[in-house]
Formats: sequence, C-alpha cells, structure tokens
Amino acid sequence: MSEQASFFGKGSPALTSDRTDWETPRELFDRLNAFWHFDLDAAASDTNHLCVDYYTKETDGLAHSWAGRRVWCNPPYGKQIAAWARKAYEETRDGRTLVIMLVPARTDTRWYHDYIQGHAAEVKFIRGRLKYTLGGGCAEQRTIPFHACQMGR
Repeated sequence: MSEQASFFGKGSPALTSDRTDWETPRELFDRLNAFWHFDLDAAASDTNHLCVDYYTKETDGLAHSWAGRRVWCNPPYGKQIAAWARKAYEETRDGRTLVIMLVPARTDTRWYHDYIQGHAAEVKFIRGRLKYTLGGGCAEQRTIPFHACQMGR
C-alpha cells in the first residue's frame, strides 16, 4: 500500500487513516519544547522518541503515572485517542503536571467535550496542515486540522 493510500484509509475520505503512529514533526516539537522543556514523551517508539524518558506501545504510557512531569503527548490516532485525552485530563488535576497534546481538532467528538473543552488551560490551533514523518522521512501532508492542547499548570 502506498503512503498516500495508507494516509487516506481504505475507501474513506481524507479524514481518517489506516495508521495510528504518525511521528511528530520535529520542527513543531522543537518550537514547543523550547518553551515547555518536556521531560517525558508519553506515546513514542524506540526510534522516534523526543525525550530521554518515554513510553512505547509496549511499555504503555497509559498505565504509568505522569505526576509532576512536563509531558509531550502525540497520541496514537483513532478510537484510542479518547483514552489519551482522559489520561491527560486526570494526570493534570493535581496541579503539578503539565501535558501538551498534539491532537486532531475534532471539536465535535465526545472526548473533546469531556476532556479538552473547559478543562484545557489553552488550546492553540495549528495554522495550515501538518506534515508528519514516518520512519524519519517526510510523509504526506495531513488533511485535517490539528491543535496543541495545554493540560495543567
């Protein structure tokens, strides 16, 4: 399957993808990290982590405490995104934890209303469209809008 076919999803509009593991665009992370100084990448892999401390699919960032950390989270997309939004919401209720999540701007979803709207300290919509990477190389440009949500502190 070509990268473009993988991006668009089988027989679906350009709002879905067969992939859930899109890597964070490095330029975007570097800009945000210069301000927030992240110390944990909550949803990474051994080859694409952006912080020294990180969780992978196998080590499951949802199963560990993020308390007191400055967390970067570009969660796997798809149905499981609600669990990551809930985790960010719950972890930041202590007032000591910061989570910045890069998520699709799906303001019509239950997870957005339950865990982001009214709970995020700030939501920054990303101007234009993101170009994600796959395996360190440039991938197709995403066709949906994204935002960075600040949870906590």
